Amino acid sequence: MTALVTLDRLAIPAHLDGRRGRNRAASPGQLAAADDRSAVLAWLARYVDSPATLASYRKEAERLMLWCGLQHGVALSDLTHEDLLVYQRFLVDPQPAERWLMAPGQKPGRDSPLWRPFAGPLGASSQRQALSILNAMLSWLVEAGYLAGNPLALSRRKKRLAAPRVSRFLPMEHWEAVKSTIEAMPVISERDRLHASRCRWLFSLLYIGGLRVSEICGTTMGGVFSRRSTDARERWWLEITGKGGKTRLVPATGELMAEFMRYRKAHGLSPLALEGDGMPLVIPLIGPARPMARSAIHEIVKEVVRESAARLRRQGPEFESAAAHLEQASTHWMRHTAGSHLSEKADLKVVRDNLGHANISTTSIYLHSEDDARHDATAAVHRVGWRTP
Repeated sequence: MTALVTLDRLAIPAHLDGRRGRNRAASPGQLAAADDRSAVLAWLARYVDSPATLASYRKEAERLMLWCGLQHGVALSDLTHEDLLVYQRFLVDPQPAERWLMAPGQKPGRDSPLWRPFAGPLGASSQRQALSILNAMLSWLVEAGYLAGNPLALSRRKKRLAAPRVSRFLPMEHWEAVKSTIEAMPVISERDRLHASRCRWLFSLLYIGGLRVSEICGTTMGGVFSRRSTDARERWWLEITGKGGKTRLVPATGELMAEFMRYRKAHGLSPLALEGDGMPLVIPLIGPARPMARSAIHEIVKEVVRESAARLRRQGPEFESAAAHLEQASTHWMRHTAGSHLSEKADLKVVRDNLGHANISTTSIYLHSEDDARHDATAAVHRVGWRTP
């Protein structure tokens, strides 16, 4: 069995590199790429300033390219509609497992011989996401004049993708349950104390600042600074480098600054950070003080919401629906929660700029209260009036 390595290190045989693919465009296009891998890398290069997006897109492109070369024996630019139907079935159960699946509980680095493209079979939502990304990649290669057509575009669309339903946030009562869980965390041991302090600070950042997980991992405490304005008031800010490498200032409110100083005190640090302080915004409990991985931040959030759901269930069966919704929450749900709650009390432009949205139409998805008011107004005056038989 051929050893499986990442796409950048895979030796692709000449007959599978796509230089003579059946689906190559007849005339020269806008890419200098002469083979499939170079063309895919050119597509990925467009996302180099968005590390999370790049990692997600690279994962799906890499999986398809490895499957093409190591399992199906065709070049990317030879793929037909029927080939991609086979690949869709492969995503449901990547076999042989020893080639494609990581060992349970392991997350080896990409340069490790234990690395594999899959942690396990993909669920329905992950399959849809994978095919959506690949469809975008193939469409771009067609637009760039590298491929003649997109074989994935022939797939039957079961449902037109619509704007996301904005239920992936915590209503206030669920957010209160999360806060209660954090406030009730044990502080018996030193590790307990530091963990509880970290959870409180992390959720303060997520809720007050509305930060993305990548922004938390990529920001240091030196990003907190004060500035005196023309009205002679001193205000604190948190400088963030966000999506697309864009820098923005997030208001460090009095409450956020109090939590910041509380968190630093828990670690034996001075209340305020000096300019250039390289201490991570969220500090690991063990090992050197270096930025935490996104996966580690995600796991802290999931641990808190799972415990919050469990606490609700212990209150009685009438809380089952709330608990079921709460335990689905993720780190990004907290960003939606921040935007949703803030939009009920502040101008939408404030929400847009705090969260770093490029377009205010993105921010408008948080206007749940307007939808609720519209629902009530419609129900109050607009009815058929059937007579009960």
